[in-house]
Amino acid sequence: MRNTIKMISVLTIVGLVSGAALVFMYKYAKPLIIVNQKNEMKQAIFKIFPKAKKYRKETIKDETIFKVNDKDGKFLGYAFLAEGYGYQGTIKMMVGIKKDLETLVGIEILESQETPGLGQEITEEQFKSQFKGLKTSPPIIYVKNKKPTKPNEIEAITGATISSRSVVGILNEKIKTIKDELR
Repeated sequence: MRNTIKMISVLTIVGLVSGAALVFMYKYAKPLIIVNQKNEMKQAIFKIFPKAKKYRKETIKDETIFKVNDKDGKFLGYAFLAEGYGYQGTIKMMVGIKKDLETLVGIEILESQETPGLGQEITEEQFKSQFKGLKTSPPIIYVKNKKPTKPNEIEAITGATISSRSVVGILNEKIKTIKDELR
């Protein structure tokens, strides 16, 4: 009986100390994580729009968009975050679209929990480059096991169709929302 009480006391103390350590680390790391996410987002905008020198964050209705300009102040297009579910978790990306709202400039994957070696290929340049200059009307579609033939098609990743489909679905949904808000 005495050993049981001793064991429960020790486990309780260890649990409380561990919990307190986790809370401390979370409170310490959270501001750093937020700063890193903002920096990553900023870098993604400039990666999508290489000629960009500045951007302005705006909120239109419930949507946050970034109006991107070059060094002379010429308006290049819009950037916005798009987020949704993939095969294994959330996919978060920065999307760039020209000012006509009909042509994508590109995408950058900011967060992905897809399967390494398969779905994680959505983060590779070979996949992302397919979205440069892609038409958004009619909505983007993916094709399997063949090369795209239309200006709104991309080739799905072999063995990771769900991840490819998810990226296309997330983009189509967010582009429609952004078009509705900006027009």
